[in-house]
Amino acid sequence: MEVIAIQKSALDGMTNELKALLELTENATMKYISIFKEEKWLDNQEVCLMMKITKRTLQTYKDKGLLPYSKLNRKNYYKLSDVRALLEAGQPYNTNDNGFTDE
Repeated sequence: MEVIAIQKSALDGMTNELKALLELTENATMKYISIFKEEKWLDNQEVCLMMKITKRTLQTYKDKGLLPYSKLNRKNYYKLSDVRALLEAGQPYNTNDNGFTDE
């Protein structure tokens, strides 16, 4: 076991810096909390499972503007209400058993 000794002032400085970083992180995420509390958001996999479609079909929905989405950290998210609305309206494209899309 290795023991490393540092001065108390250095430890206090590191502790203060970590607290400041934690506060910055909390402040940065606070602006997104209200967005996620208002509505449930789904990722690609959850949407595909819910709609029983392939990832390619989901991409087609996005490309044609049929399913709005938001991008956060290079990941797409979809509002549950938008997915439900598309399901209720009837999926514009259906996939075959082999995964290809009928257009």
